[in-house]
Amino acid sequence: MNFDPTEDQRRWRDLAREFAQGEIRPRAAELDREQRFPYDIVAQMSRLGLMGLTLPEEYGGSGGDFVAYNLALEEISRADTSVGITMEAHISLGCAPIAAYGTTQQKERFLSRCATGESLWAFGLTEEEAGTDAGGTRTTAELEDGEWVINGSKKWITNSGTRITGGVTVIARTGTREDGRPELSAIIVPQDAPGYTRGPAYEKLGWRASDQHPLYFEDCHVPEENLLGERGRGFHQFLSTLDGGRVAVAALSVGLAQACFDDALLRAKEREQFGRSISEFQAIQFKLADMAMELELARNMVLKAAWLKDQGRPFGREASMAKVFASEAAKRAADQAVQIWGGEGFMETSTVARYWRQVKINEIGEGTSEINRQIIARSILRESPAEAKLFAQ
Repeated sequence: MNFDPTEDQRRWRDLAREFAQGEIRPRAAELDREQRFPYDIVAQMSRLGLMGLTLPEEYGGSGGDFVAYNLALEEISRADTSVGITMEAHISLGCAPIAAYGTTQQKERFLSRCATGESLWAFGLTEEEAGTDAGGTRTTAELEDGEWVINGSKKWITNSGTRITGGVTVIARTGTREDGRPELSAIIVPQDAPGYTRGPAYEKLGWRASDQHPLYFEDCHVPEENLLGERGRGFHQFLSTLDGGRVAVAALSVGLAQACFDDALLRAKEREQFGRSISEFQAIQFKLADMAMELELARNMVLKAAWLKDQGRPFGREASMAKVFASEAAKRAADQAVQIWGGEGFMETSTVARYWRQVKINEIGEGTSEINRQIIARSILRESPAEAKLFAQ
């Protein structure tokens, strides 16, 4: 068992770390305060190959593996999760389905500009009554005279409203199955499609420098060839997409937890009470020790799930485990970081106050902790009696 990253994985991690600490971290508080999308930072990341890290080289991507991507994403998120979620949603949600299921023509038309970072791409799943319950999707798409006519709405869609957004892939009801359940399909909708509009950006607790909008489709027309993959396979496509996305959100959580630990440790060493550094008090040492242990465990869970994906092996259960544990560990790390900072940590001028605001969404986005626990439990219960007996020995 080798825990050392490959030379290529290390190169991506170090490149992301140097850029994140030098260019992103110094501006994170300002971007958060102004709720300003960092176009220049995204452009620099694109030139470095980070915005197309896992995408095929033949379409302008960097061709990196999934472990390298998660190592790089952790470093970006350690500096600012707003930038981290921009990168994650673009690669894992926006581009990955097109790379996995798109035709050659679709990849040439839509993926090539996204792989180089010239354009961002979004993934439209969540609705008022659908998200965790994808079967509750109300957006419809009907085939008429060689075109899909889409009606409905989506909400909380990341990267959907920037001036460099290329479009969105939406999950829509394209019919009804024999068992009465909805037939769901994925359809590519360019940003300039007639009948497609975006609502105002949201006022958010965290991720304030990232882009999220509600989307509206009113007799929105796109060509029939914009169907992504097979008709009726949208449910399976988005499940696969979310598995990869959950690992990446877990990596984002690890990056945020690392930032919490970094700043808590620095504060503990610098702050004095009763004539000595508070890092000498056992109560503070235990907090730091717990943060360090959970950080190590969360990172290892992310890397195992990412490695399994790279090996072409099943990783859904490990993705859910990593996502739940890392997001909840990050929340505990943020809470303890504020505690160690004391009253200063309650001030908006502190980094840890920003971390504390940002961390909650990690337990919600791309599958809540509750649904991921259900996925884990169902996976355990599906194990055959022989396997269960073997593990019990």
